[in-house]
Amino acid sequence: VQLEESGGGLVQTGDSLRLSCVASGRTFSVYAMGWFRQPPGREREFVSSISWSGDSTNYAESVKGRFTIARDLLESTVYLQMTSLKPEDSAIYYCASPEPAYAGALNLTDEYKYWGQGTQVTVSS
Repeated sequence: VQLEESGGGLVQTGDSLRLSCVASGRTFSVYAMGWFRQPPGREREFVSSISWSGDSTNYAESVKGRFTIARDLLESTVYLQMTSLKPEDSAIYYCASPEPAYAGALNLTDEYKYWGQGTQVTVSS
């Protein structure tokens, strides 16, 4: 199982970015997916998740209303659309996946088994 993120970059406050995470090496449709981020000097934190069935999404309070998670089963890709970006959104963003058909809360790093290498998002003020 491999996860590869892309789409990060340097943007200004109020801008938008769309992160992508392509999964390979497994049947994408039976895996929940999550996005986490790690700001400099801080712990990795939950951002958003989508259930393996695709019918449930969850967001951290800090991004609710600004970020949207979605997936494309044909492309084996999960996206994180980020709008109204703020400097405090600056971090390395990681996508992750737990075991197949996992149905837990999906907001804890310990729930996830597979991780990508991360993509840097920097929001300037």
